[in-house]
Amino acid sequence: MTTAQEPRSVIETRLTHNTHRQATTLLAEAAARPEADTTELAELRDFLVATLRHHHESEDDDLWPMIEAVSPGASEPLKALSDEHDALDAALDALEAAPVPAEGDRRELVAAAAALRDLLHTHLSHEEPLLFPALQEHVSPEAWEAFALRVITTTPPVGASLLVGFFDEVGTPEEVALILSALPAPAQAGVPAMRAHSAAVIASLRKA
Repeated sequence: MTTAQEPRSVIETRLTHNTHRQATTLLAEAAARPEADTTELAELRDFLVATLRHHHESEDDDLWPMIEAVSPGASEPLKALSDEHDALDAALDALEAAPVPAEGDRRELVAAAAALRDLLHTHLSHEEPLLFPALQEHVSPEAWEAFALRVITTTPPVGASLLVGFFDEVGTPEEVALILSALPAPAQAGVPAMRAHSAAVIASLRKA
């Protein structure tokens, strides 16, 4: 639940992390169902590969140094999790390489999706108790706004519309409106279409 004390940085990071939890769980479950639509599975897989790589590269290359510049030494516990980011990279490579056949053996995809889900959930359980306090203590609203803008402008477009549907699942309407308010005007205009598309894909994969 959101509290009055949560800054925007924590709210947006929490929604992003919970989106990753939901998306990896859905892919692992849907991949194991023969009736799941191949095109939708591939869209979700490609979204996860692109989005997760970009997310933890933004942390390693931008957010940790930003925290360190404000409070030297404060980012060290977070940097210590870089080995987990390396493991996630390897899991993403395996998932990206796994075929998504319309018929036949999906065991490679199922195994890769389950491995990523398990790694991601474990990693976030290690990272969040360190990251959320660091965001509150060392990242100003102005610094977060600049960081979030850089993240948005460099986010890969692959499957990006799925973000809206997952945000709707993991956040309150107020939280979702907050995180989407940072989108540039052209993207804002496309939110209704992205919401409809992502809701349909997510519902279809769940039903399968």
